[in-house]
Amino acid sequence: MRFEVKVVLFLAILVAVTSALSSHDHHSSREGRRALFQQAKACLLSGMTTAALTQEPAWADEAKEFATSAGRKGCNTRSDPSKTIVTCVGEILPPDGTRLSSIAATANGVSTSAIKNPSRYSPPWNFVTETSDPKKAWNSLVEEVRHVDQVQILQLSDTYLHAVVPTQQPPGLFSPSSLVSNEGESVDDSRKRLFLSPGLDDLEFILRPEDNLVLYRSASRTSVFVYPLTQPVSDGNTNLQRLEKIRKQLGW
Repeated sequence: MRFEVKVVLFLAILVAVTSALSSHDHHSSREGRRALFQQAKACLLSGMTTAALTQEPAWADEAKEFATSAGRKGCNTRSDPSKTIVTCVGEILPPDGTRLSSIAATANGVSTSAIKNPSRYSPPWNFVTETSDPKKAWNSLVEEVRHVDQVQILQLSDTYLHAVVPTQQPPGLFSPSSLVSNEGESVDDSRKRLFLSPGLDDLEFILRPEDNLVLYRSASRTSVFVYPLTQPVSDGNTNLQRLEKIRKQLGW
């Protein structure tokens, strides 16, 4: 029980006892004892009601504790006296999804879905400068993504691509062993391991053939917060620069 609640209850009981002492003349009668009991009960209930109104809800402390992952999903938080490290893997497009996730203020990256967060928004790519054939444009994009340094493609279909790339900024988050398959590890197991590994940037693309557009999202799944900062240490625009390099190579 919170300290403030204890104080309120104590005061309520104190008021009841004080009233009882001041009403000692009534002790000799049953009616007097009944009235005294009702008065003490009323004071105590009043104190409990006040305590309930002044007590913060249970989720308030949780909201404060996890403020560094606000707006994100599937997060794991580790803290020490100097910094907090948050890794979130719940923002990847689900198999039945059609819309890429936005980028929260507590994360680094850019997305065509981050309309409500201008600093992390980037417009869709129109591929008609290269071709009017969506299939050809998609194949060109996939091939260009394959040339990204240390990239690993985890999911690929006719309209969706999900790849991971080691996080460059801030340094030290990525472990090179993450990209090395364990002995006897299947392709599916390797993909599952990479899907949950920290220190990686998630790179996603969706083809919208009816609009001649490609939607995209590039985000660092791990963010670092250095006390007392409430914004993550910057990625130095590495997510945006990676995307711009791919677009430039495509000529879109």
